[in-house]
Amino acid sequence: MTGAHATLRGFGWRPLGRRDEVVSDLDLTFAPGQIVLLAGGSGAGKSTVLRALAGLLGDAVPGQRSGTVEIDAPTGLLLQNPADSLVAATIGREVAFGPENLALDRDEIWRRVHEGLDRVGLRYDVDRSTSALSGGELQRLALAGVLAVRPGLLLLDEPTSMLDDESAARVRHCVLDAARGTGATTVIVEHRIGPWLPHCDRVVVLEHGTVIADTTPAVFVSEHRDRMLDAGVWMPDAPDPEPVPVDRARVAPAAPGPELRADALRVDLTTRSLQGRSTHRALDGATTTLRAGRLSALVGPSGAGKSTLLAAFAGLLQPTAGGVLGAAPAFARRRSADLAAAVGFVPQNPEHGFLRTTVRDEVACTATRLGRTVEVDELLTLLRLDHLAGANPYQLSGGEQRRLAVLAALAHRPGVVLLDEPTVGQDRHTWAAVVGWMQAARDAGATVGVATHDVALMHRSDGVIQLKSGQAVG
Repeated sequence: MTGAHATLRGFGWRPLGRRDEVVSDLDLTFAPGQIVLLAGGSGAGKSTVLRALAGLLGDAVPGQRSGTVEIDAPTGLLLQNPADSLVAATIGREVAFGPENLALDRDEIWRRVHEGLDRVGLRYDVDRSTSALSGGELQRLALAGVLAVRPGLLLLDEPTSMLDDESAARVRHCVLDAARGTGATTVIVEHRIGPWLPHCDRVVVLEHGTVIADTTPAVFVSEHRDRMLDAGVWMPDAPDPEPVPVDRARVAPAAPGPELRADALRVDLTTRSLQGRSTHRALDGATTTLRAGRLSALVGPSGAGKSTLLAAFAGLLQPTAGGVLGAAPAFARRRSADLAAAVGFVPQNPEHGFLRTTVRDEVACTATRLGRTVEVDELLTLLRLDHLAGANPYQLSGGEQRRLAVLAALAHRPGVVLLDEPTVGQDRHTWAAVVGWMQAARDAGATVGVATHDVALMHRSDGVIQLKSGQAVG
């Protein structure tokens, strides 16, 4: 395998329904075998560049394209949301999909399947259902599928953003080993760039779709620090930003948050596929408490049960045994409107909750249905989404979608705030805004629970709930 030569010439992209281009007149070349870190603030155009190189824009993704894209080798793309690329019901078939389309023989296909799963640390049987995986596990599965086709151009959109530190280190090693071993030209988009810098040949930084830095990692760190911090880039060794102050009136709960207690909570999740029905235990006797006026961080490795516990607290999953105490009536027994009034929930995949066709209407949706007033324009400005008020939520970047989901779930000021990985895809500025909102809700008396791998957010929490193998262990 030899690395691809890839070039963007005068490239521009305006998503369908958007007035302005995300990227304009961009000239960028990637040399064969280079490992390039593509950085920049949320919404800077990083994911757009990856999709352009993968040939998705204008076909799979509607919009207006200008300029040219030239690539001389097969391409593999890991999407920011790995669930978007799922095509199979089991993890073995998922990884086999690419090699099958290369018309490889059966033995070679399954050799690559097992090799790919082992590289990313997924130790499950190949018949395990893809719907039984956590978000972080899906990220590793998607990477295994990309590596199995051995592309000449490897494009990775935040490959470690939803992983714990140990899994992230394993995935970085896997990516770098594959890139160096095959000679693939590799373009990596990440917000937390520090761990990648020592291993990259080049750093390219975008701001508003324009290149503002293109240099070596050493020069980038020594000469561009202040400019990058202003642009929201997470520079290594820089202190975490201070959360943005948020007016209490914007977040004060309509009713005080209750203390929620998971009591010996067991949740068995059943999935169905062409291979039949399977059940796995996501929570196994978890006992822990979310207290009012506190920000509690649910932490642990991918697949530990964080998202399941958060959904159970929200009343969105029926326990197999045990229960969630503290809300009367129990959230799981409430009608939709009553549940929405009390609980603001942001799922790990934010677009799963979108209901409207513009950002402005999405923010106002729940509050309007509940008869509560909300200053939409002020909130959009707070979370740096004001320039996207008329855009379709599905045309936003991953980080922008996540901030929109936070606003849509919390604008009506619920007493319980439950957020799954709310800081993924955020730059320094937008991270500070999201964390500022959560802290303000806590200070106003809300019960706040957050599932996260974000160490900076853990440091800002009032308590950490450690999960392992479906149990709360600390």
